Amino acid sequence: MRCISVYTDNFELFSDMFEQVIEINLNENDERELEGITISDSGEVPEHYLERMAKKPEVVVMKDKNRGITILQHGKVFEILIPSDESEAVTAG
Repeated sequence: MRCISVYTDNFELFSDMFEQVIEINLNENDERELEGITISDSGEVPEHYLERMAKKPEVVVMKDKNRGITILQHGKVFEILIPSDESEAVTAG
């Protein structure tokens, strides 16, 4: 899974910019600013990262089931977990 971090604790702002964030073509460890908010591509994260984070009481887990995207919100960061190409091919087929 590819992980994109959005550094804000403002859910409304995050929600407004979500579509733009997932469309931005970032390279691994690349960082950009969008509407005054820092966005970075943290690269690939292992499956167990999601499982481990979801168990923490301070982490909010949201899902976009149509696209297989999971969003973790904790502290002042949203992490968007996007299935890698191989995973998408398996779930789409």
